[in-house]
Amino acid sequence: MQQKMVVTESDCKARLVPVGTPKIIPEGEFVTITQDLGGNYTVTWRGNMYRIDGTDAKAIGRKSLVLSFEPPTDGNIDKAQVWEALESVYDPEIPIDLVSLGLIYTVNVDQAANCVNIDMTLTAPACGMGPVLVGDVEYRVKMVPNVQDVKVNLVFDPPWSREMMSEEAQLEAGVFF
Repeated sequence: MQQKMVVTESDCKARLVPVGTPKIIPEGEFVTITQDLGGNYTVTWRGNMYRIDGTDAKAIGRKSLVLSFEPPTDGNIDKAQVWEALESVYDPEIPIDLVSLGLIYTVNVDQAANCVNIDMTLTAPACGMGPVLVGDVEYRVKMVPNVQDVKVNLVFDPPWSREMMSEEAQLEAGVFF
């Protein structure tokens, strides 16, 4: 994506990257959109990088992303749709989705409880954006038909390493050797 400067149309909730500190970017401020993937936005404002949730897209003149899935005829949760939802969640600093980054370790579907249990990790254990990414995962997976609950377990064993990334993600990030 080419960077694009826009003016905030209303006060806009944002989180400072990478620490996750909440901030309000006031209406009428110039921000530069540096990443527009998966329905969330990474912007720079006053020399800092911020993440704007897709639910606040209107504040920067964008439309919220709504995932749409065909409901399974059997009333069950389609695990492939869960993975598709997970692939729509992007790291705010790296333009790569969490699945390709290797951050999603396991996905277990409990059909009887209409619940999805996910083990995931972060690129760094102290990442301040961890709670934001967990929230993104929960929000997106709940868009899958028949999902009533999502439980995300943040784990750090095994520790994440770049070898867990897909080859495509390694190429995108410039770490493929």
